[in-house]
Amino acid sequence: MTPDTMPDIPSLLTSSVKVPQHVVYRSFPTETVVLNLETGKYHGLNATAGSMLEALAQAPNVGDAVARMAASYAQPEETIERDMQELCNVLLERGLIKIDDGAH
Repeated sequence: MTPDTMPDIPSLLTSSVKVPQHVVYRSFPTETVVLNLETGKYHGLNATAGSMLEALAQAPNVGDAVARMAASYAQPEETIERDMQELCNVLLERGLIKIDDGAH
């Protein structure tokens, strides 16, 4: 996997997600604003996506973030996995996260 490609779900769940130094974000009650300092572009995330980003940034891997979100929102982990994969795809495409699958 190269830094700009998305792993499949099983690989993604064991991968860690990092917010690069050139990305800053701030959460507000109804949204999270993410700024890519390299491009100067702002990105808005709804409250749920903002919570997912926070969980991804804090958890040791995506699977732990999924479990945290599933418990917080009382949703099946399979549903959260799909949503998390979609969010990771969008954030990765925009250079807002990096995914480390541990392989070098």
